[in-house]
Amino acid sequence: MLEKQNLLGLPQDKLRKFFSDLNEKPFRTKQIMQWIYHQGATSFGDMYNLSKDLRQKLQAIATIDLPEVITLNHSRDGVIKWIIKLGEENHIETVYIPERERGTLCISSQVGCALACTFCSTGVQGFNRNLKSHEIIAQVLIAQSYLKKKDKRVSNVVFMGMG
Repeated sequence: MLEKQNLLGLPQDKLRKFFSDLNEKPFRTKQIMQWIYHQGATSFGDMYNLSKDLRQKLQAIATIDLPEVITLNHSRDGVIKWIIKLGEENHIETVYIPERERGTLCISSQVGCALACTFCSTGVQGFNRNLKSHEIIAQVLIAQSYLKKKDKRVSNVVFMGMG
């Protein structure tokens, strides 16, 4: 059996080709992108403006896979930290910092850190790799999904190394 195509982070031109290969109209690309990136959908079944046949076809050949959240921690000052698993041995941090007028989301761009600062536990780990685009996007989607349920929002996104 063929591996399902993860649509998360797929560039628009490749997503357009994906739908073209299914003999679907080009507007499907925009529909799917809106569902994933604006609505936070991770299930084709939720995409009510797609035909039932297309939803079933997508369910069979594609996924919208987010990485696994290992831990979720809340601090007294409202800061929320996610530890997210990437593959077997890689973990990253995503942090939400609430402020009166905004909410800042700090997302990781790397696994590990090349600076090797002795005061930082991340630096001691060493550098593993830069994140792929879908791994960066997934952090925002994971946080937004959780924060929406708490009636909080992300107004700023800050890139960090490992965290």
